[in-house]
Amino acid sequence: MSSDEDFSLGPAPPSEDTLEGIKASINNYKKKYDQLMEEHKELAISRDDRRDLTRQFRQRIGKLTQDLERDKDSYNDQLAFEELKEEQLKLMEEIQRTKNAIKEEEANKDHLKQQADVFSAVPERKVVFKGATGNSNNKQEFEMKPHIVYPMEGGTALVTFEEEVVAKKILELKTHKVDLGGECSIEVEARPVHLMLPELVEIDSEVCSQRVLISNLPVMDTDILLDKLQIHFSKSKNGGGEVDDCEYLSDSKTVVLTFVEKDVAKRLTEEEEFHDVMLPKKKHKVRVTPFLNGKISNLKTKMKACPRTVMLTGIPNIMERETLQDLLEIHFQKNTNGGGEIEAFLYNPLDQHASALFGGVSPDSEEEEE
Repeated sequence: MSSDEDFSLGPAPPSEDTLEGIKASINNYKKKYDQLMEEHKELAISRDDRRDLTRQFRQRIGKLTQDLERDKDSYNDQLAFEELKEEQLKLMEEIQRTKNAIKEEEANKDHLKQQADVFSAVPERKVVFKGATGNSNNKQEFEMKPHIVYPMEGGTALVTFEEEVVAKKILELKTHKVDLGGECSIEVEARPVHLMLPELVEIDSEVCSQRVLISNLPVMDTDILLDKLQIHFSKSKNGGGEVDDCEYLSDSKTVVLTFVEKDVAKRLTEEEEFHDVMLPKKKHKVRVTPFLNGKISNLKTKMKACPRTVMLTGIPNIMERETLQDLLEIHFQKNTNGGGEIEAFLYNPLDQHASALFGGVSPDSEEEEE
């Protein structure tokens, strides 16, 4: 028998033609059926599990979709919020710029109002123009002619000549021998005179809150006028208040009233410009305007040599002041001594204090007076 042939040691299966064979076949099919039913049940369970997984996946997909939509909406909201925030920042910056512009305009308004108050503070006075006209481009905006007090040392003299060439010659000679009569003489030295002159002056002015300027005043006794003005403007019904000081300015013929409380002057000038003041004989209308406080904000000076004035030094105190001054003046008037016509002469003896007043002097002027 070949090794490839199958063989069984058990009994041979009954033939299907016999009853035993049929029963065996039925049992065999029942087993197969039971097996198929088990497999079917397992497949049904597996199908239900797959369906349940599918349902769960669909639920998760739905939830993820909702979450994605929410995230998308949240992102869009965040973008909108950022845009709104950026727009709000721009609006805040614009508001700040507007506030700054308003602040600048308010400051400019206050400055213009102060300028208007400054203009209105000038008392009205009738003037007559007697000067010459010309091209405004060739004129300075403000011309200064200061009065300079020049302190003199003892044993010196100031001589102002009518011509500059004479002063220049005296300075070139420098040392001068002055004959005092007989065999007596003195030697003096001629030196230039330098003055510090203002070249540029800038003044800031502001309206005083405690003072007013009263103009358009009548010609009468000053003390009586001041008393009447103080009585009138000390009354609250006239817009005034308690008066601290009342000063008459003779150069401008105006009166400065100083109040104890602040802002009385402002209220007084804003309510009414003209006031009827009761004087001894009748009422008189006076004008009330703001008083200006001035403060120098910028000052530039330069040294300038006087072209017609020289200083004589080394003058001893050997005789009477008037006599010595006459001898010195006579000496420097003579052409033979290099002198000329003298406009002014001032002598200060030793151990004495004196000051010379230079008037009408300007940085670009060639004229001075002693």
